Amino acid sequence: MIRKRGSVMDVPAGTGSRGGWPELRVQDWSGTRDTLHLWTQIVGKIRMAHAPMLNHWWHVTLYVSPRGLTTSTIPYSNGAFDMEFDFHEHVLRIRTSNGSGASIRLGPKPVAEFHAETLDALDRLGIATVIRAVPNEVDPAIPFAEDYLHASYDEEAVRLYSAQLIQADRLINVFRSFFRGKVSPVQFFWGGMDLACARFSGRPAPRHPGGIPNCADWVMAEGYSHEVSSCGFWPGGGDEGAFYSYAYPEPEGFAGSTVEPSDAAYGPNLGLYLLPYEAVRRAADPDRHVLRFLQSTYIAAAEGGRWDREALETDPDRLRHPPDQDRGDLFLPGPVRPA
Repeated sequence: MIRKRGSVMDVPAGTGSRGGWPELRVQDWSGTRDTLHLWTQIVGKIRMAHAPMLNHWWHVTLYVSPRGLTTSTIPYSNGAFDMEFDFHEHVLRIRTSNGSGASIRLGPKPVAEFHAETLDALDRLGIATVIRAVPNEVDPAIPFAEDYLHASYDEEAVRLYSAQLIQADRLINVFRSFFRGKVSPVQFFWGGMDLACARFSGRPAPRHPGGIPNCADWVMAEGYSHEVSSCGFWPGGGDEGAFYSYAYPEPEGFAGSTVEPSDAAYGPNLGLYLLPYEAVRRAADPDRHVLRFLQSTYIAAAEGGRWDREALETDPDRLRHPPDQDRGDLFLPGPVRPA
C-alpha cells in the first residue's frame, strides 16, 4: 500500500507493462488539441447552465468515460439528459430521459459550426439553453460563434489522447482512494483542459488573487476557498503532456521538497511539480512511476501545511479481508489495484 507517513514511497507495483500508454507528442496535435479544448468548453458550459451549484465548480466538469468524455446526468425540467464525446466513433452524443437523442459528427470543422450544431440539436430536443458563449482561461478569447480559426480534428490523435485520459483517470482514482477527508472526484476541468483531483485539509484558504486570462477573479476565489493539494494530468508541460501537483496556499519549503521519481521537477513559473508523460510511458512500471509522484508531492504539501494526516488518510483495503462478525456481508474479494 501507499504509506501514510514519511517520505519513503511504498506504492503498489503495476503490471510492469508499457501497454496502454500511447505516444502522442503535443506538437503533433496542437491544432486538434486547441479545437477540442474549445469544444469541451461549449459542452461544459451547457452542463453549467442546467446543473445546480456545487462547491469549487464541481457542477461544471466533465468526466472520463470508456469512450471519451461525458457530462454525466444533467437535470432538465422534470427529466434529464447527458452529453458524451465518443472519441472512438467521433461523435458527440446527446441522450435524454424520454428516449430521444441526437448526435453531432466530430471532424475538421470550425468552433463556430460545432457551437451552432450543438445548440441546434438541444433546441430540437426541447432543451432550451443559454450559455456565455465566450471561452475562459484562453487568450485571445474568440466568441464561439465567431471562431473560424480553430478547425482541426485528427481522429487518431484524439483516440490516443482518450487513451492517455483513461490511464490518468485510472491511477488518480487509485490515489484518491487513500484519502478519507474531503476529496473531489477525478474530473476534467474544461477551462484549463486538465484532468484533476483535489484533496482538502478542511481549513479555509486565503482569498485566491485570480489573474487567470478571461476568468473572473471571483471564479478562482470560489475554486480555491479552502486549503488544497491538487494533482492531475494536462496535455501540456512536456513533450507529450505531464502529470502535475501543486498546493494552495503553497506551504513554505514546498518548492524545494524531495519528491519522486527523479524525472519530476518543480516549475517555478507554473508554481507546481511536473512529471513528463513521456517519462512515465518509458518507465519499466508506469503505474508505480505515477503513484510515487502523486504520493510524494502530496506528502510535501501535507507535511509543509501541517495537515492532520492521521485523520485524513485511510487504507482502501480496509474491507478486503476475510469476513468476521463485524464485517459480514461487507467482504469484497479481489484486488483494489493492478497487481
